[in-house]
Amino acid sequence: MGDMGLRERKKRRMYEDVSDIAVRLFLAKGFDAVSVAEVAAAAGISKPTLFRYFPAKEDLVLHRIADHETEAARLVAGAGSPVGVLRAHFLDGLGRNDPITGLNDHPQVLAFHTLLNSTPTLVARQYAYLERSEAALAEALGGTLEARLAAGQIIAVQRILAQDNWRRIAAGERVEDVRADAVRAAERAFGRLERALAGEGRDAAEDR
Repeated sequence: MGDMGLRERKKRRMYEDVSDIAVRLFLAKGFDAVSVAEVAAAAGISKPTLFRYFPAKEDLVLHRIADHETEAARLVAGAGSPVGVLRAHFLDGLGRNDPITGLNDHPQVLAFHTLLNSTPTLVARQYAYLERSEAALAEALGGTLEARLAAGQIIAVQRILAQDNWRRIAAGERVEDVRADAVRAAERAFGRLERALAGEGRDAAEDR
């Protein structure tokens, strides 16, 4: 048990260390200008070993947000009001300047988001990540057509709110100047979403 825990921790550390090295290189030189072989050399591992951890070059960057892929699904499991839980979680993230909400002006966070959103292959890879997030959330909500529709709307709301926050911060606005608007926008968006999904739920029940 202890050995398994140690191996898992070492594996996780390897993921984090190699990803950190890769992101630093990408930020310094540009994503397309850095080869996988260069990342492997900087990390002190072989190219085949790197590919065992990261099957694609884009995964070296997306690893930074991989833990969030099934976050919504984990949060709503067993929740009486899934949208309410996710709204509270997003608002809490705004309060903590969680980078996933877009409300963070640390230079390294801004640079990472710029890398993520200005590199076409990374943008495309993000959509695959969003699709997996949506699928996991839909399954947690019951796996029905209604659940898939709800999951799509929820993931879209989270993504658009975070993007709007990030764009304002990237344009030079201060976090504290954006925070109140970000909170109001999140409360409005999740409130509308909750009402819309409640209405769809009633319509579905009446159609049975």
